[in-house]
Amino acid sequence: MQHILIADDNKDITDILSTYSRMEGFEPVVAKDGEEAIRLFTQYNPEVVLLDVMMPKEDGYEVCRKIRSKSNVPVILITARGEDFDKIMGLDIGADDYIVKPFSPREVMARVRAVLRRMTKSEKDSKSGNVLKICDLEINLDEYSLHIGEKKIQLTKKEIETMWTLASNPNKVFTRDNLLDSLWGFDYFGDSRTVDSHIKRLRAKLDAVEHPSWTIKTIWGVGYKFEILEK
Repeated sequence: MQHILIADDNKDITDILSTYSRMEGFEPVVAKDGEEAIRLFTQYNPEVVLLDVMMPKEDGYEVCRKIRSKSNVPVILITARGEDFDKIMGLDIGADDYIVKPFSPREVMARVRAVLRRMTKSEKDSKSGNVLKICDLEINLDEYSLHIGEKKIQLTKKEIETMWTLASNPNKVFTRDNLLDSLWGFDYFGDSRTVDSHIKRLRAKLDAVEHPSWTIKTIWGVGYKFEILEK
């Protein structure tokens, strides 16, 4: 039986998400606070985590950081907050998706299915070719690492996946909706500003090391592409 970890101090929310999770074929494991979420995560090794941000003892951001330090399991943050800063912070620490209360439980399950589809695709991509080398850039999906020359760049899971998507398709233009769908699985729920903020943070980290042979180029009004520069 596949387990889904649902961490929220609101019993009404955990009850309804548990009901819908069972309908999707999952066995729900419920945590009422951040410390219990970490303990149950270690005990059950769930397939996906639904994580409330505002929880007692340890908040969802801290729990997400701890999970991400040991696992690439999909994490979906659920919170009453809806400001861009909160969304960016959640994605920056490695969350795979972000849902704002009040929400439809059917939407939550749609997000769960989407992140699991992407995880399966990522595993297949890893098996078929887990290391990508272009010029001085090396991306390793087995280790979730990225190097420019000899320098390792500290990136989040989502930033590694973004670079893999772009760099494995040199000069192909990805629209914001393409990236939302392939990397976050937002489908029709996404906000293109999420992509812009994400690319901005990614560029800032990459630009800490010179890489004159390639760049992430903005195609105004459309999206982004990985461009190999002429020498």
